Amino acid sequence: METTKWVLDPMHSEVQFKVKHLMITTVTGYFQRFQVEAETQDEQFTKANSVVFTADVHSISTNNEQRDTHLKSADFFDAENYGEIRFEGTDYEHLGGEEYQLHGTLSIKGVSKPVTVKVEFGGIVVDPYGQTKAGFTVSGKISRKEFGLTWNAVTEAGSVVVSDDIRLHAEIQLVKQS
Repeated sequence: METTKWVLDPMHSEVQFKVKHLMITTVTGYFQRFQVEAETQDEQFTKANSVVFTADVHSISTNNEQRDTHLKSADFFDAENYGEIRFEGTDYEHLGGEEYQLHGTLSIKGVSKPVTVKVEFGGIVVDPYGQTKAGFTVSGKISRKEFGLTWNAVTEAGSVVVSDDIRLHAEIQLVKQS
């Protein structure tokens, strides 16, 4: 059976994360540079042989330069020593309708753990330039402490500054390779 290769369309994709700050508001961050490559058994994404996502830690942005510098420091991502976040999908499971789960291994800061994300398949279309594109909305939640991102502080009232739960959200558009 012939496989189909897909690569990221970066102009129509984004990866973001959300974390509670002081447990009362949510801060949103983005990775401005990331890559996705997939290989499927057919052109319909019913079975994915592989899905690999990488993000450049140096491209993190929360729209606050001081906070971004702190996130890149050894307190958090330690970008000097661990410049890449990597997810390797191992099992693409159809739940029904357009709903899927992608099981795989997430590696952050030298720690690799199994992670499952929810995938909503948006469909496949041919754009005005003749390119076949597939769209996905990906969401999930991880514990940052499980990946060695343990920095925190406590307010005078005893509240933590940064929550452990990190919510993930991505809008991904892939382009079929000929």
